[in-house]
Amino acid sequence: MRQCAKVHWPPLGMRSLGVIFLVDGFNLYHSLIQAQKDAPKDTKGATAKWLDLKGLCSSFLPSIGRISGRRATLEHIYYFSALPTHRDQSKQNRHALYVRCLEATGITVELGRFKSKRIWCGKCKKCFTAHEEKETDVAIATRLFEILHLDQAETLVLITGDTDLAPAVRTCKRLFPKKGILFAFPYRRENTELSKISPESFTL
Repeated sequence: MRQCAKVHWPPLGMRSLGVIFLVDGFNLYHSLIQAQKDAPKDTKGATAKWLDLKGLCSSFLPSIGRISGRRATLEHIYYFSALPTHRDQSKQNRHALYVRCLEATGITVELGRFKSKRIWCGKCKKCFTAHEEKETDVAIATRLFEILHLDQAETLVLITGDTDLAPAVRTCKRLFPKKGILFAFPYRRENTELSKISPESFTL
C-alpha cells in the first residue's frame, strides 16, 4: 500500500510566527456589556464578563497564520486595566478576582488608575464628580514600542477600538515596517480610522 508523505506545518526550515496580544481591558469590558444588552431575550441571563481571554486570543491564531502563510504561535498576552476604587467594594473584589484569574493563566496584567474630576452640567446647573481611567493608553503604547524594539514578536494584535492609540501605531508601523500590527475590534467598536492604519484588522 502506498503511504502518504507526512506533511509538516510550518514547512521544514520555516519559523513559526510569534504573536503577542495587547488587550484594552475596559474597552473590551464595555463592549461585552453592550453585547449582553443586544443579546436575544432567551440569553439575557448569560454573562461574558468572566471571559477566557487566553482561549479567545488562541482562537484567532489560525486566521492570523493564514494571512502570513506561517503557523502563528501565542507568545504572550498583556491585559491593561485599572481597579475601580471609586465603585462599591463588591465590584472592586470581582475585578481583583478576575485579574488574579488572568494572572493564573500566564497573562501579564498592567493596572492604571482612575482619576476624579469635577464636571459642570449646563442643563441642571450643578457640578458633579466623574471618574476617568488614566494611563492605560500610554501603557499600551509604551509596551507596544518595547516589544517591537526588543524584537519579542513578529505580529502584535491590539484588542481595542480606541483611536487614542492611532498615533502610536502609525509611528510603530513606520519605525518597524517588517512587523505586523493589527487591531481586533471588540463588539460594536469597529473604527474606520484604525482599519485604514491596519487593513488586516478584524472584529471579534
